Amino acid sequence: MSDELARLAAPFAETLARIATALERLSPPSPSVPDLALADAYVWNPVGPRLEPVARVNRVEMVLLHGIDRARDTLIDNTQRFATGLPANNALLWGARGMGKSSLVKAAHATVNQSLVASGGRAILKLVEIHREDIETLPGLMALMRSSDYRFIVFCDDLSFDANDTSYKSLKAVLEGGIEGRPDNVLFYATSNRRHLLPRDMMENERSTSINPGEAVEEKVSLSDRFGLWLGFHKCSQDEYLAMVFGYARHFGIRYDDEAIRAEALEWATTRGSRSGRVAWQFIQDLAGRIGHRI
Repeated sequence: MSDELARLAAPFAETLARIATALERLSPPSPSVPDLALADAYVWNPVGPRLEPVARVNRVEMVLLHGIDRARDTLIDNTQRFATGLPANNALLWGARGMGKSSLVKAAHATVNQSLVASGGRAILKLVEIHREDIETLPGLMALMRSSDYRFIVFCDDLSFDANDTSYKSLKAVLEGGIEGRPDNVLFYATSNRRHLLPRDMMENERSTSINPGEAVEEKVSLSDRFGLWLGFHKCSQDEYLAMVFGYARHFGIRYDDEAIRAEALEWATTRGSRSGRVAWQFIQDLAGRIGHRI
Protein backbone atom coordinates (compact mmCIF):
# COMPACT_ATOMS: atom_id res chain seq x y z
CA MET A 1 0.00 0.00 0.00
CA SER A 2 2.85 2.41 0.80
CA ASP A 3 4.47 1.73 -2.60
CA GLU A 4 1.18 2.59 -4.32
CA LEU A 5 0.90 5.88 -2.37
CA ALA A 6 4.46 6.77 -3.25
CA ARG A 7 3.73 6.13 -6.95
CA LEU A 8 0.65 8.35 -6.84
CA ALA A 9 2.44 11.12 -4.95
CA ALA A 10 5.47 11.26 -7.25
CA PRO A 11 3.88 13.58 -9.87
CA PHE A 12 2.77 15.97 -7.14
CA ALA A 13 6.27 16.04 -5.65
CA GLU A 14 7.74 16.86 -9.05
CA THR A 15 5.19 19.66 -9.52
CA LEU A 16 5.96 21.12 -6.10
CA ALA A 17 9.69 21.01 -6.87
CA ARG A 18 9.14 22.93 -10.14
CA ILE A 19 7.01 25.52 -8.31
CA ALA A 20 9.69 25.96 -5.63
CA THR A 21 12.36 26.43 -8.31
CA ALA A 22 10.23 29.02 -10.12
CA LEU A 23 9.54 30.92 -6.90
CA GLU A 24 13.25 30.96 -6.09
CA ARG A 25 13.98 32.52 -9.48
CA LEU A 26 11.28 35.17 -8.95
CA SER A 27 12.34 36.08 -5.42
CA PRO A 28 14.50 39.20 -4.93
CA PRO A 29 18.23 38.47 -5.03
CA SER A 30 20.20 38.64 -1.82
CA PRO A 31 21.87 42.02 -1.21
CA SER A 32 25.33 42.22 -2.74
CA VAL A 33 27.90 43.26 -0.14
CA PRO A 34 31.16 44.44 -1.68
CA ASP A 35 34.54 44.32 -0.02
CA LEU A 36 34.05 47.43 2.12
CA ALA A 37 37.80 47.98 2.24
CA LEU A 38 37.69 48.92 -1.46
CA ALA A 39 36.37 52.46 -0.91
CA ASP A 40 35.39 54.97 1.74
CA ALA A 41 32.10 55.84 0.03
CA TYR A 42 29.29 53.93 -1.67
CA VAL A 43 26.00 54.59 -3.45
CA TRP A 44 23.03 52.42 -2.53
CA ASN A 45 21.37 50.82 -5.56
CA PRO A 46 18.13 49.05 -4.60
CA VAL A 47 18.10 47.24 -7.96
CA GLY A 48 20.19 44.21 -7.16
CA PRO A 49 20.27 45.31 -4.39
CA ARG A 50 23.89 46.38 -3.93
CA LEU A 51 26.33 48.96 -2.64
CA GLU A 52 28.32 50.50 -5.49
CA PRO A 53 31.80 51.77 -4.51
CA VAL A 54 32.73 55.36 -5.35
CA ALA A 55 36.33 55.59 -6.49
CA ARG A 56 36.60 59.35 -5.99
CA VAL A 57 34.15 61.36 -3.90
CA ASN A 58 33.16 64.75 -5.35
CA ARG A 59 34.00 66.84 -2.30
CA VAL A 60 35.31 70.27 -1.30
CA GLU A 61 38.14 70.47 1.21
CA MET A 62 37.09 71.61 4.66
CA VAL A 63 39.39 74.66 4.59
CA LEU A 64 37.40 76.05 1.67
CA LEU A 65 34.08 76.09 3.53
CA HIS A 66 33.65 79.62 4.89
CA GLY A 67 30.88 81.26 6.89
CA ILE A 68 29.60 78.04 8.49
CA ASP A 69 32.04 77.69 11.38
CA ARG A 70 29.50 76.73 14.04
CA ALA A 71 27.79 74.11 11.86
CA ARG A 72 31.20 72.80 10.80
CA ASP A 73 32.48 72.33 14.35
CA THR A 74 29.21 70.79 15.57
CA LEU A 75 28.96 68.27 12.75
CA ILE A 76 32.61 67.24 12.96
CA ASP A 77 32.28 66.71 16.72
CA ASN A 78 29.11 64.63 16.27
CA THR A 79 30.74 62.56 13.50
CA GLN A 80 33.94 62.06 15.50
CA ARG A 81 32.01 60.76 18.51
CA PHE A 82 30.06 58.36 16.33
CA ALA A 83 33.22 57.06 14.64
CA THR A 84 34.78 56.28 18.01
CA GLY A 85 31.71 54.45 19.28
CA LEU A 86 30.27 57.21 21.47
CA PRO A 87 26.61 58.33 21.36
CA ALA A 88 25.79 60.68 18.47
CA ASN A 89 22.71 62.13 16.78
CA ASN A 90 21.17 61.89 13.34
CA ALA A 91 21.64 65.30 11.69
CA LEU A 92 19.43 67.47 9.50
CA LEU A 93 21.26 70.27 7.68
CA TRP A 94 18.62 72.70 6.44
CA GLY A 95 18.44 76.18 4.98
CA ALA A 96 19.62 78.37 2.14
CA ARG A 97 20.65 76.83 -1.17
CA GLY A 98 24.31 76.70 -2.10
CA MET A 99 25.66 77.36 1.40
CA GLY A 100 27.59 74.12 1.71
CA LYS A 101 25.22 71.67 3.38
CA SER A 102 26.11 68.60 1.32
CA SER A 103 29.72 69.76 0.97
CA LEU A 104 30.02 69.86 4.76
CA VAL A 105 28.71 66.30 5.17
CA LYS A 106 31.26 64.95 2.67
CA ALA A 107 34.08 67.05 4.11
CA ALA A 108 33.25 65.98 7.68
CA HIS A 109 33.38 62.33 6.64
CA ALA A 110 36.83 62.79 5.10
CA THR A 111 38.12 64.87 8.02
CA VAL A 112 37.10 62.31 10.63
CA ASN A 113 38.60 59.40 8.69
CA GLN A 114 41.87 61.34 8.34
CA SER A 115 41.80 61.98 12.09
CA LEU A 116 41.34 58.28 12.81
CA VAL A 117 44.29 57.34 10.61
CA ALA A 118 46.48 60.12 12.07
CA SER A 119 45.84 58.77 15.58
CA GLY A 120 47.01 55.30 14.59
CA GLY A 121 43.63 53.79 13.75
CA ARG A 122 41.98 52.96 10.44
CA ALA A 123 39.40 54.70 8.27
CA ILE A 124 36.45 52.83 9.73
CA LEU A 125 33.81 55.37 8.70
CA LYS A 126 31.94 54.77 5.42
CA LEU A 127 29.71 57.26 3.62
CA VAL A 128 26.69 55.70 1.89
CA GLU A 129 24.49 57.89 -0.30
CA ILE A 130 20.83 56.99 -0.72
CA HIS A 131 18.76 58.85 -3.29
CA ARG A 132 15.55 60.55 -2.26
CA GLU A 133 13.42 58.26 -4.44
CA ASP A 134 14.89 55.16 -2.75
CA ILE A 135 13.97 56.09 0.83
CA GLU A 136 11.41 53.29 0.99
CA THR A 137 14.25 50.77 0.60
CA LEU A 138 16.10 52.18 3.60
CA PRO A 139 15.16 49.26 5.91
CA GLY A 140 16.85 46.85 3.50
CA LEU A 141 19.99 48.96 3.46
CA MET A 142 20.04 49.10 7.25
CA ALA A 143 19.74 45.32 7.46
CA LEU A 144 22.71 45.00 5.12
CA MET A 145 24.92 47.19 7.31
CA ARG A 146 23.77 46.00 10.71
CA SER A 147 26.30 43.17 11.12
CA SER A 148 29.31 45.00 9.65
CA ASP A 149 32.39 45.96 11.64
CA TYR A 150 32.45 49.32 9.88
CA ARG A 151 30.47 52.41 10.88
CA PHE A 152 28.22 54.11 8.33
CA ILE A 153 26.85 57.56 7.67
CA VAL A 154 23.83 57.16 5.41
CA PHE A 155 23.47 60.43 3.52
CA CYS A 156 20.43 61.73 1.63
CA ASP A 157 20.85 65.03 -0.20
CA ASP A 158 17.92 67.40 -0.78
CA LEU A 159 15.42 65.40 1.25
CA SER A 160 11.80 66.59 1.15
CA PHE A 161 8.29 65.17 0.79
CA ASP A 162 5.17 66.27 -1.07
CA ALA A 163 1.50 65.96 -0.18
CA ASN A 164 0.88 62.40 -1.41
CA ASP A 165 4.24 60.94 -0.44
CA THR A 166 4.13 58.27 2.26
CA SER A 167 7.76 57.13 2.01
CA TYR A 168 8.58 59.35 4.99
CA LYS A 169 7.06 56.63 7.18
CA SER A 170 9.91 54.29 6.26
CA LEU A 171 12.40 56.92 7.34
CA LYS A 172 10.58 57.57 10.61
CA ALA A 173 10.55 53.88 11.49
CA VAL A 174 14.26 53.50 10.78
CA LEU A 175 15.41 56.65 12.58
CA GLU A 176 13.41 55.93 15.69
CA GLY A 177 10.36 53.91 16.58
CA GLY A 178 10.72 50.67 14.60
CA ILE A 179 11.00 47.34 16.40
CA GLU A 180 14.66 46.92 15.47
CA GLY A 181 15.45 50.63 15.38
CA ARG A 182 18.55 52.13 13.84
CA PRO A 183 21.64 49.89 14.05
CA ASP A 184 24.30 51.15 16.46
CA ASN A 185 26.81 51.39 13.63
CA VAL A 186 24.60 53.60 11.41
CA LEU A 187 23.91 57.34 11.52
CA PHE A 188 21.63 59.26 9.15
CA TYR A 189 22.54 62.69 7.75
CA ALA A 190 20.19 64.60 5.45
CA THR A 191 20.16 68.01 3.79
CA SER A 192 17.05 69.96 2.91
CA ASN A 193 15.99 73.47 2.01
CA ARG A 194 13.07 72.99 4.43
CA ARG A 195 13.36 72.78 8.18
CA HIS A 196 10.40 70.41 8.50
CA LEU A 197 11.03 68.64 5.15
CA LEU A 198 7.63 69.86 3.89
CA PRO A 199 6.68 73.00 1.94
CA ARG A 200 4.94 75.62 4.08
CA ASP A 201 1.91 75.87 1.77
CA MET A 202 1.39 72.12 2.05
CA MET A 203 1.42 72.31 5.85
CA GLU A 204 -1.12 75.15 5.78
CA ASN A 205 -3.30 73.19 3.36
CA GLU A 206 -3.22 70.19 5.70
CA ARG A 207 -4.44 72.38 8.54
CA SER A 208 -7.31 73.86 6.52
CA THR A 209 -8.62 70.66 4.86
CA SER A 210 -8.12 67.91 7.45
CA ILE A 211 -10.81 66.77 9.85
CA ASN A 212 -8.20 66.86 12.58
CA PRO A 213 -5.66 69.39 11.22
CA GLY A 214 -3.35 69.22 14.21
CA GLU A 215 -2.82 65.47 13.87
CA ALA A 216 -2.43 65.66 10.07
CA VAL A 217 0.44 68.11 10.29
CA GLU A 218 2.00 66.51 13.37
CA GLU A 219 2.21 63.16 11.55
CA LYS A 220 4.62 64.64 9.00
CA VAL A 221 6.35 67.34 11.01
CA SER A 222 7.32 64.75 13.61
CA LEU A 223 9.75 63.31 11.08
CA SER A 224 12.14 66.22 11.57
CA ASP A 225 12.00 65.58 15.32
CA ARG A 226 13.76 62.27 14.68
CA PHE A 227 16.90 64.26 13.92
CA GLY A 228 18.57 65.10 17.22
CA LEU A 229 20.85 67.62 15.53
CA TRP A 230 19.47 70.53 13.49
CA LEU A 231 22.01 72.73 11.74
CA GLY A 232 20.69 75.88 10.04
CA PHE A 233 22.37 77.46 7.00
CA HIS A 234 21.47 81.05 6.17
CA LYS A 235 22.21 83.41 3.31
CA CYS A 236 25.66 84.90 3.60
CA SER A 237 26.63 88.55 3.82
CA GLN A 238 28.67 90.33 1.17
CA ASP A 239 31.80 90.09 3.31
CA GLU A 240 31.31 86.33 3.80
CA TYR A 241 30.73 85.87 0.08
CA LEU A 242 33.93 87.74 -0.79
CA ALA A 243 35.83 85.73 1.83
CA MET A 244 34.71 82.58 0.00
CA VAL A 245 35.82 84.00 -3.36
CA PHE A 246 39.27 85.03 -2.12
CA GLY A 247 39.63 81.77 -0.21
CA TYR A 248 39.14 79.82 -3.43
CA ALA A 249 41.47 82.15 -5.35
CA ARG A 250 44.30 81.71 -2.80
CA HIS A 251 43.80 77.96 -2.53
CA PHE A 252 44.06 77.43 -6.28
CA GLY A 253 46.87 79.95 -6.76
CA ILE A 254 44.93 82.28 -9.05
CA ARG A 255 46.99 85.37 -9.90
CA TYR A 256 44.64 88.26 -10.56
CA ASP A 257 44.19 91.79 -9.28
CA ASP A 258 42.33 91.77 -5.94
CA GLU A 259 40.21 94.81 -6.79
CA ALA A 260 39.24 93.26 -10.10
CA ILE A 261 38.29 90.02 -8.35
CA ARG A 262 36.16 91.92 -5.86
CA ALA A 263 34.32 93.96 -8.50
CA GLU A 264 33.77 91.03 -10.84
CA ALA A 265 32.66 88.71 -8.01
CA LEU A 266 30.07 91.23 -6.84
CA GLU A 267 28.79 91.70 -10.38
CA TRP A 268 28.62 87.91 -10.79
CA ALA A 269 26.49 87.60 -7.63
CA THR A 270 24.23 90.46 -8.71
CA THR A 271 23.47 88.85 -12.07
CA ARG A 272 22.46 85.65 -10.25
CA GLY A 273 20.44 87.39 -7.57
CA SER A 274 22.15 85.63 -4.69
CA ARG A 275 25.36 85.22 -2.71
CA SER A 276 26.44 81.77 -1.58
CA GLY A 277 29.34 79.38 -1.53
CA ARG A 278 28.05 77.81 -4.72
CA VAL A 279 27.92 81.17 -6.50
CA ALA A 280 31.46 81.96 -5.28
CA TRP A 281 32.72 78.63 -6.66
CA GLN A 282 30.99 79.21 -10.00
CA PHE A 283 32.61 82.64 -10.26
CA ILE A 284 36.06 81.17 -9.55
CA GLN A 285 35.55 78.53 -12.22
CA ASP A 286 34.61 81.25 -14.71
CA LEU A 287 37.58 83.44 -13.73
CA ALA A 288 40.05 80.56 -13.90
CA GLY A 289 38.74 79.59 -17.33
CA ARG A 290 39.02 83.16 -18.66
CA ILE A 291 42.63 83.58 -17.59
CA GLY A 292 43.66 80.06 -18.60
CA HIS A 293 44.36 78.82 -15.06
CA ARG A 294 43.75 75.13 -14.32
CA ILE A 295 42.20 74.25 -10.99
